[in-house]
Amino acid sequence: MTTAMQVRLETTPAAAQWGKNALLSFGDSEARIHATDATGGTLTAVQRGARRLDGMGVTDVLLAGNGWDLESRWAFWAGYYNPNRKSTLEWGDADEAQLKELEARRAASLWVREITNGTPENIYPRALAESAADMLQKLAPDAVSYRIVSGDALLEEGFAGIHNVGRGSVRGGAMLQLDYNPTGNADAPVDLCLVGKGITFDSGGYSIKPSGGMAHMKSDMGGAAMVSGGLALAIARGLNKRVKLYLCCAENLISGHAFKLGDIIRYKNGVTAEILNTDAEGRLVLADGLIAASEEDPRYILDAATLTGAAKIAVGRDFNSVMSFEDETAQKVLQAAVSENEKAWRLPLEKFHLEQIPSGFAEIANVGVDGSPGASTAAAFLAKFVRDEGRGWVHMDLSGSYNPSANDQWAQGAKGHGFRTIARFLLDN
Repeated sequence: MTTAMQVRLETTPAAAQWGKNALLSFGDSEARIHATDATGGTLTAVQRGARRLDGMGVTDVLLAGNGWDLESRWAFWAGYYNPNRKSTLEWGDADEAQLKELEARRAASLWVREITNGTPENIYPRALAESAADMLQKLAPDAVSYRIVSGDALLEEGFAGIHNVGRGSVRGGAMLQLDYNPTGNADAPVDLCLVGKGITFDSGGYSIKPSGGMAHMKSDMGGAAMVSGGLALAIARGLNKRVKLYLCCAENLISGHAFKLGDIIRYKNGVTAEILNTDAEGRLVLADGLIAASEEDPRYILDAATLTGAAKIAVGRDFNSVMSFEDETAQKVLQAAVSENEKAWRLPLEKFHLEQIPSGFAEIANVGVDGSPGASTAAAFLAKFVRDEGRGWVHMDLSGSYNPSANDQWAQGAKGHGFRTIARFLLDN
């Protein structure tokens, strides 16, 4: 006999005694979530209901009854997850296909959320690269191979951005280069490339952040986590295309050897970048990954990063931002988000944004001129490191990937919001 609380999903309002537009009502050993227009619609109501049950200390749940479908079950798990509590959730009477999909989502999402919530002492650059490689290789041992380039070897191979950002730490930068090749043909073309920002802690460097802005900067590797989780879910769903993954990992710390304002980085593709703000470091490491991805000449390159505060100001923490010079490419990611019930919004990126990152000493600066749009100029910087300044490339600024504090739908910390979009993009394009 199960001791779990049974949770039923209802589409009718709660009885009047539970209060007007009540989200939850209770019986002897069960809770009922009342998903109506007044409580936010089905998926929102379910996620809010899960958060409330977690807040009540309910640690064992069984989704009971026939009101549940795939997406409502997943919405419950997304809200029920608590990084500070080991709760158990039984999916209930789902069919075999649903159970397989739910477990694939849970495995990928757990890795994304837990690695992002991990302490910066434990999740340092090489540890992040190794964890992602291990997770993906266990999923497809015969199809995944990888190498990690770290320390001074980064300079030897031309990855000056990661090396410069990481040299202020005793634990230097690292790049994971992972090849998922289910074809078995070593000469098969690379179909798509993923690039992720893996700043495992961001102090801001000499452009130091205030304590309030630094407190959650263990999450600045959310882009690396998200592209890895997206690839994991796509593999679990049967991805049969060759994909290369590049994680650009570093700690942005202050020391006598840290990079400084006024430094100039010369990249492998010949572009020079002047450092005007050491807190705009994510774009500096992503540049290396984008150069490496461009050398493979895939059909599409997607990068993901917790890149700018400007994107969060524009769309808040519910949506991820999408930018591309190509309408069709941007639309593919936006449609992937819709298909997966995730939220994404396109922000502007035009060729003239390339003119808004000038430098008197290098080809470009790592921040825009006063008054320029921060999210757009950050993306424009990245475009300088993509083949043909942006062909087949889309950038995701992960505005919706992390919550500094809990709200009525999400626990504090990493949300994993975006990995399903990336998986769908890989599978559909």
